[in-house]
Amino acid sequence: MVAVIQPIGSGSIAEAARVVRSGGLLVYPTDTVYGLGCDPFNEDAVGRLFRAKGRGSKAVPVLCGSEAKASELVSLNKVALELARAHWPGPLTIVAPLKAKVPTGLAQGTGRLGVRVPGLARCVELIDACGGWLVGTSANVSGSPSSKTAKEAFDQLGESVDLILDGGDLLGTESTVVQVEGETVTILRTGPIGVGSQVKGRRT
Repeated sequence: MVAVIQPIGSGSIAEAARVVRSGGLLVYPTDTVYGLGCDPFNEDAVGRLFRAKGRGSKAVPVLCGSEAKASELVSLNKVALELARAHWPGPLTIVAPLKAKVPTGLAQGTGRLGVRVPGLARCVELIDACGGWLVGTSANVSGSPSSKTAKEAFDQLGESVDLILDGGDLLGTESTVVQVEGETVTILRTGPIGVGSQVKGRRT
């Protein structure tokens, strides 16, 4: 099987949603890098995604269509909501306590999950078409560079996914990742969002 590449648009988004609902894998543009996605509630699809990436024990984030959808997956406390409302939609992933029942592989048994609302309208349209959630790990084989173009994603994953949505060249800077636990905010990965002013007075 070799993936089909289609320009992202209303028709291809509808096709992508069908792929996701049927348990397929999708590459799609975000506001950072190209994402590799599937239905986060489909255990078989999540397993297939991990095999495609060659990734074993590291949890993957979920992109959400809205703050409300994110809050259905994880518990966003006052500090997390403060960050979300300052930076969503945008390139900030918030790791928070998991409250929805999802496949074990998604959170790797940590009891926590990274979520964010992306700042690309077509990406949010796609996520909404898929039900409001879409796994959003980077579209690359583990250990290889993140994909900034559809062709780069195809070269790495073209034989492992069902559809690639081409959104042109992307900025290629992965999101900032923070973990929120109580009032403590820990920066797990630096990126385009600086959170210092939002966590003033808290340990980071």
